[in-house]
Amino acid sequence: MKRFHQRPLRHHQKGVTAIIVGLCIVVLIGFLGLVADLGHLFITKTELSDAADACSLASAAELKGDADSLNRAESAGITVGQRNNVDFQNVGVSITPNQDITFSDHLNGTYYTKNAVAVTNIPNMKYAKCTLPRTGIMPWFMQVMGAGAQSVTSHAVAALSPSQTNCAIPVGLCTQTPPASCPDGSAPDSYGFCIGQWYGSRFTAGGGFTGNFNLIDYTPPSGGASELSGQMTGAGQCNLNITNSVGQTGMQQSVANAWNTRFGLYQGSYSVNNAPPDFTGYAYTVNSWPSQFNAYNGTDGTQPNFLASRTAHTIYQGDVAAGLNLTGSPNSATSAQLAANGADRRMVLMPIVNCGDWSTSQTVQIQKFACALLLQPMQAPGSDTYIEYRGQADLPGNPCATLGLPGAGGGIGPKVPALVR
Repeated sequence: MKRFHQRPLRHHQKGVTAIIVGLCIVVLIGFLGLVADLGHLFITKTELSDAADACSLASAAELKGDADSLNRAESAGITVGQRNNVDFQNVGVSITPNQDITFSDHLNGTYYTKNAVAVTNIPNMKYAKCTLPRTGIMPWFMQVMGAGAQSVTSHAVAALSPSQTNCAIPVGLCTQTPPASCPDGSAPDSYGFCIGQWYGSRFTAGGGFTGNFNLIDYTPPSGGASELSGQMTGAGQCNLNITNSVGQTGMQQSVANAWNTRFGLYQGSYSVNNAPPDFTGYAYTVNSWPSQFNAYNGTDGTQPNFLASRTAHTIYQGDVAAGLNLTGSPNSATSAQLAANGADRRMVLMPIVNCGDWSTSQTVQIQKFACALLLQPMQAPGSDTYIEYRGQADLPGNPCATLGLPGAGGGIGPKVPALVR
């Protein structure tokens, strides 16, 4: 008789699968949380980097070497940097004055806050650095794993660098016959100019000029008074380089009115809102600066030089004091408006051209760019207007900075702000 052995019954372990699935879900959530939270930090740091770049570029544009340049540089960096947002564009960037923006005379040197820079060292500050931290970033998922608040920091350094292209006002400075020496005893430059020297021109209605500079047309022959006025009230003509040819154009009162907005003097539809002024409207004439030399940072009697007037936001002193006779009795911006709406409007770029070539050609070649100070408002056609030459715009030490495309290691144009780190 065969015996049938009964197999032992298996003891089923109920719930094991659920436990394994639960553990897998925890691990998956952990990985998901890690990816999401790291992505959150990465995006925040990228947004913060954009803000730091904008901050440093705006700061570097103001490094002109004058006594107030670091104050302007910090103010510009804060204003531009704080226009950015982080944390998926939901939170504004905060920049702490006298802490987050620092300056140095070397790229790899020590960086100082503006209050820590000695007055004598301000002209040596060439680099602006923005260090923007973002703290208190709470993880979305990793809090369950015990992770606390995180922080990220972005840095950017910018400086003024020679450009490939740039923006200039529609005024061409005529090459000069060099004098034996300049008023301060220095030698004239290769185009016959003396730094600090005043150069004037007299425009006649409808065209023609006598003197050292002329209104020019960057788009000959299509340019006109409206185009020139727009360039005067705006940034000028941009995307220029020394391969451009320019024509000459006639004088119109509308061009004078547009020129005068840079002094905070407004007529018609112009205002501080659509035609920003400089930080000062004070005019330098034979009345206010008898030596007619170096009104930029020199001394002449008791009147403040241009840099001092900028710091004080001094308004136009009026026709009688200036010895001018402006057409149309323009309204002057207030000192508060110059402080709030002012920009770098009287330190301008002008192409250097051989004006004699216009006698045989409708266009002439741009030879180089000059840095110039607009000394006074324009009067009616037939009156003299003066500017002060401040050097070739691509040479170190000139106070001009402009909008443009930085040169890739070989730029030869005027200085523009560029990221260096």
